[in-house]
Amino acid sequence: MDKHDGPDAGTIRLDDPWYDAPAVGWGESEGEPPAAAPAHPAPGASDIYLEVQRSAAFQEVRSRYRGFVVPATAGFMLWYVTYVVAATVAPGVMARPVSGAINVAMVAGLGQFLSTFVLTWAYARHARLRRDRAALDLRWTVFEQERGQERTRARGTGR
Repeated sequence: MDKHDGPDAGTIRLDDPWYDAPAVGWGESEGEPPAAAPAHPAPGASDIYLEVQRSAAFQEVRSRYRGFVVPATAGFMLWYVTYVVAATVAPGVMARPVSGAINVAMVAGLGQFLSTFVLTWAYARHARLRRDRAALDLRWTVFEQERGQERTRARGTGR
Protein backbone atom coordinates (compact mmCIF):
# COMPACT_ATOMS: atom_id res chain seq x y z
CA MET A 1 0.00 0.00 0.00
CA ASP A 2 1.52 3.27 -1.06
CA LYS A 3 1.19 6.40 1.05
CA HIS A 4 0.19 9.42 -0.93
CA ASP A 5 -1.78 12.64 -0.66
CA GLY A 6 -4.77 13.55 -2.71
CA PRO A 7 -8.45 12.74 -3.06
CA ASP A 8 -7.92 8.97 -2.90
CA ALA A 9 -5.43 9.01 -0.01
CA GLY A 10 -5.80 6.01 2.27
CA THR A 11 -7.20 3.66 -0.35
CA ILE A 12 -5.79 0.17 -0.70
CA ARG A 13 -4.43 -0.94 -4.04
CA LEU A 14 -6.00 -4.32 -4.66
CA ASP A 15 -3.19 -5.36 -7.00
CA ASP A 16 -0.79 -5.26 -4.04
CA PRO A 17 0.55 -8.79 -3.35
CA TRP A 18 0.54 -8.09 0.40
CA TYR A 19 -3.11 -7.03 0.54
CA ASP A 20 -5.12 -9.45 2.67
CA ALA A 21 -8.68 -10.02 1.57
CA PRO A 22 -11.16 -10.25 4.45
CA ALA A 23 -11.40 -13.67 6.04
CA VAL A 24 -14.33 -15.86 5.08
CA GLY A 25 -17.19 -15.37 7.51
CA TRP A 26 -15.69 -12.21 9.00
CA GLY A 27 -18.38 -9.86 10.19
CA GLU A 28 -21.29 -12.22 9.54
CA SER A 29 -23.99 -12.08 12.16
CA GLU A 30 -24.51 -15.18 14.25
CA GLY A 31 -28.23 -15.51 13.49
CA GLU A 32 -27.82 -15.93 9.72
CA PRO A 33 -27.13 -19.38 8.36
CA PRO A 34 -24.01 -19.57 6.21
CA ALA A 35 -24.48 -19.53 2.46
CA ALA A 36 -24.54 -22.97 0.85
CA ALA A 37 -21.14 -23.95 -0.49
CA PRO A 38 -20.92 -25.12 -4.10
CA ALA A 39 -20.53 -28.86 -4.64
CA HIS A 40 -17.06 -28.41 -6.13
CA PRO A 41 -15.54 -25.24 -4.72
CA ALA A 42 -13.12 -23.33 -6.90
CA PRO A 43 -9.52 -23.54 -5.76
CA GLY A 44 -8.84 -20.71 -3.36
CA ALA A 45 -5.85 -18.83 -2.09
CA SER A 46 -5.25 -21.48 0.54
CA ASP A 47 -4.76 -24.06 -2.21
CA ILE A 48 -2.19 -21.83 -3.88
CA TYR A 49 -0.29 -21.38 -0.62
CA LEU A 50 -0.36 -25.11 0.11
CA GLU A 51 0.95 -25.81 -3.39
CA VAL A 52 3.77 -23.30 -2.92
CA GLN A 53 4.58 -24.70 0.52
CA ARG A 54 5.00 -28.16 -0.98
CA SER A 55 7.18 -26.88 -3.83
CA ALA A 56 10.89 -27.63 -4.01
CA ALA A 57 11.71 -23.90 -4.26
CA PHE A 58 9.94 -23.14 -0.96
CA GLN A 59 11.59 -26.10 0.76
CA GLU A 60 14.97 -24.85 -0.47
CA VAL A 61 14.34 -21.36 0.94
CA ARG A 62 13.27 -22.83 4.28
CA SER A 63 16.28 -25.16 4.47
CA ARG A 64 18.65 -22.26 3.71
CA TYR A 65 16.95 -20.26 6.45
CA ARG A 66 17.23 -23.07 8.98
CA GLY A 67 20.80 -23.81 7.89
CA PHE A 68 21.82 -20.36 9.06
CA VAL A 69 19.45 -19.61 11.93
CA VAL A 70 19.76 -22.84 13.91
CA PRO A 71 23.58 -22.88 14.20
CA ALA A 72 23.75 -19.09 14.69
CA THR A 73 21.17 -19.20 17.48
CA ALA A 74 22.84 -22.18 19.15
CA GLY A 75 26.26 -20.52 18.96
CA PHE A 76 25.03 -17.20 20.31
CA MET A 77 23.09 -18.84 23.15
CA LEU A 78 26.16 -20.90 24.08
CA TRP A 79 28.30 -17.74 24.10
CA TYR A 80 25.72 -15.90 26.24
CA VAL A 81 25.27 -18.74 28.75
CA THR A 82 29.05 -19.11 29.02
CA TYR A 83 29.32 -15.41 29.84
CA VAL A 84 26.56 -15.57 32.50
CA VAL A 85 27.91 -18.78 34.08
CA ALA A 86 31.46 -17.41 34.15
CA ALA A 87 30.25 -14.20 35.79
CA THR A 88 28.46 -16.22 38.48
CA VAL A 89 30.83 -19.13 39.04
CA ALA A 90 34.23 -17.48 38.48
CA PRO A 91 34.04 -13.88 39.68
CA GLY A 92 37.77 -13.89 40.28
CA VAL A 93 38.50 -14.63 36.63
CA MET A 94 35.99 -12.05 35.45
CA ALA A 95 37.52 -9.43 37.79
CA ARG A 96 41.04 -9.96 36.43
CA PRO A 97 42.27 -6.67 34.95
CA VAL A 98 43.03 -6.53 31.23
CA SER A 99 44.19 -2.93 30.92
CA GLY A 100 43.86 -0.35 33.67
CA ALA A 101 40.28 -0.33 34.97
CA ILE A 102 39.05 -2.64 32.19
CA ASN A 103 38.61 -6.24 33.33
CA VAL A 104 37.68 -9.56 31.65
CA ALA A 105 33.96 -9.09 32.46
CA MET A 106 33.87 -5.72 30.67
CA VAL A 107 35.60 -7.14 27.61
CA ALA A 108 33.23 -10.12 27.53
CA GLY A 109 30.19 -7.86 28.03
CA LEU A 110 31.25 -5.61 25.17
CA GLY A 111 31.89 -8.78 23.18
CA GLN A 112 28.22 -9.66 23.67
CA PHE A 113 27.19 -6.38 22.05
CA LEU A 114 29.72 -6.76 19.27
CA SER A 115 28.65 -10.34 18.53
CA THR A 116 25.00 -9.21 18.33
CA PHE A 117 25.86 -6.65 15.66
CA VAL A 118 28.06 -9.11 13.77
CA LEU A 119 25.33 -11.75 13.87
CA THR A 120 22.75 -9.24 12.62
CA TRP A 121 25.03 -8.23 9.74
CA ALA A 122 25.72 -11.90 8.89
CA TYR A 123 21.99 -12.72 8.91
CA ALA A 124 21.14 -9.81 6.61
CA ARG A 125 23.97 -10.74 4.27
CA HIS A 126 22.93 -14.40 4.21
CA ALA A 127 19.32 -13.44 3.51
CA ARG A 128 20.31 -11.08 0.71
CA LEU A 129 22.69 -13.52 -0.98
CA ARG A 130 20.97 -16.87 -0.42
CA ARG A 131 17.23 -16.39 0.13
CA ASP A 132 15.77 -13.07 -0.97
CA ARG A 133 15.72 -13.71 -4.74
CA ALA A 134 14.08 -17.13 -4.37
CA ALA A 135 11.56 -15.79 -1.83
CA LEU A 136 10.68 -12.90 -4.14
CA ASP A 137 10.16 -15.32 -7.03
CA LEU A 138 7.82 -17.39 -4.84
CA ARG A 139 5.92 -14.28 -3.74
CA TRP A 140 5.30 -13.22 -7.34
CA THR A 141 4.33 -16.76 -8.34
CA VAL A 142 1.61 -16.69 -5.67
CA PHE A 143 0.55 -13.20 -6.72
CA GLU A 144 0.18 -14.23 -10.37
CA GLN A 145 -1.79 -17.36 -9.46
CA GLU A 146 -4.15 -15.30 -7.28
CA ARG A 147 -4.65 -12.78 -10.09
CA GLY A 148 -5.43 -15.64 -12.47
CA GLN A 149 -8.08 -16.92 -10.07
CA GLU A 150 -9.58 -13.43 -9.75
CA ARG A 151 -9.79 -13.14 -13.54
CA THR A 152 -11.41 -16.57 -13.79
CA ARG A 153 -13.94 -15.66 -11.10
CA ALA A 154 -14.66 -12.31 -12.77
CA ARG A 155 -15.32 -14.02 -16.10
CA GLY A 156 -17.56 -16.56 -14.37
CA THR A 157 -19.73 -13.92 -12.69
CA GLY A 158 -19.93 -11.77 -15.84
CA ARG A 159 -18.31 -8.61 -14.44
